[in-house]
Amino acid sequence: MNSIRQRLLLWQIAALVITCTLVCALTYHLAWQAFNRVRDFGMEQIAHSVVRHGVRPHSWTSDIPQHVEPLPTARPAPQQPAAPWAADDLGVFISQIWSLSGERLYASVESGGPPLQEPGFHEVEWSGETWRVFTLRDDEELVQVAKTESDRVSSFAEMAPWLLVPAALVVLVLSLLIHAAVTRALAPLNAMGRDIRQRGAKDLQPIDVDGMPDELLPLGQSLNQLLARVDELLVHQRQMLADAAHELNTPLAAVKLQAQLARRAPAERRGASFDELDRGIARSTHLVAQLLEMARLDADARPHEPAAVRCDRLAAEVVAAFSAQAESRGIDLGLDTREAATVWADPLDLRVLLDNLVDNALRYTPSGGRVDLRVEHHAGRVDLVVNDNGPGIVPADRQRALERFVRLNPADDAAGSGLGLAIVTRIAQRNKGLLTLVNSPLGGLGVRVAFDAHPVVA
Repeated sequence: MNSIRQRLLLWQIAALVITCTLVCALTYHLAWQAFNRVRDFGMEQIAHSVVRHGVRPHSWTSDIPQHVEPLPTARPAPQQPAAPWAADDLGVFISQIWSLSGERLYASVESGGPPLQEPGFHEVEWSGETWRVFTLRDDEELVQVAKTESDRVSSFAEMAPWLLVPAALVVLVLSLLIHAAVTRALAPLNAMGRDIRQRGAKDLQPIDVDGMPDELLPLGQSLNQLLARVDELLVHQRQMLADAAHELNTPLAAVKLQAQLARRAPAERRGASFDELDRGIARSTHLVAQLLEMARLDADARPHEPAAVRCDRLAAEVVAAFSAQAESRGIDLGLDTREAATVWADPLDLRVLLDNLVDNALRYTPSGGRVDLRVEHHAGRVDLVVNDNGPGIVPADRQRALERFVRLNPADDAAGSGLGLAIVTRIAQRNKGLLTLVNSPLGGLGVRVAFDAHPVVA
């Protein structure tokens, strides 16, 4: 059962039925006790009535035959067939009068009733039945009134079903009210569902949360946050596609032109033309790779899986990976400082970050220059620093250099795609790092990325 509405109805109506059952059981118990008290009170009144009106008090002596002068209302019962008690007397009170010495003087049925009991109420087994007996004592006689328990039960059974009628009506009425209340309470949720279903693929406007119930407000706010993120992602993707189309147009056109020139070039110049074509293809490949990396970061296509990363070891791997490229360009690439340091970040993200920083530094550093990679461990902080002695970036342009597709010197063929620092910025944000551009002690640009330190792992 996946319906919230059905679950609410089931639990509430089940709780109602259980409660009404318990109330009915308690009501039945209390009504049965009250019914018995009323019947007992009636037996007491009959006993007192017999004492006051049934016979004359002075008419009973031990030597007088068993003969009484009853009042007209207290005449003995008519003759019945011999039996412990007559069938016609079922449900009728049996009254008996006894002398103080224990001699029965009167019985409302010829065969008599239950034996004499002590004053008060008693439960007596007699003639195969359970009898409720009340005995009253006065100065001259004992009056005993008896009635079968089965008669009481049958009398109460006739009345008991009417006790259940109010409970059944309560269950019916409350079930209808609960059904209406649940339907009305879930109306805002249904309205929200209709609003979302009716929206088009491009309609990412926030849901109206004004007047929304408190229980739905967190859901509405979360949906609005999700819609905002999706809208931002789509905006980034559209911008990325537009920028990618613009940025790829030039290098692809250049590659096409270089291929045509290589085809037409004389044999002695064809090698140089192919070398230029290779460089154009390399630039286009680098641009496509960075575009894909930025797209993956924007879309969170790869799950973020942070772990303890030894930055000193990672830096050594990056220097080794770029050593051949640095040597081909005549650049001195080295690991200046290598302190044991660990941060809590995604290992693949950190590798991409250092790759882009070192690649940028090598691209902008002239032949014969120098690029240093440093790992500094301060109190509670680890800094990854890349310094070069290239042209650097003036402070006024440093913030703009972190944006996508910004190339401060587009005429420079060695310039990259304008995505390297943007990728580094995105990775730093994703791993809770802080990126700053500073003046390099080597005279060019220094890029510093700071992370919170983590206990050093082996």
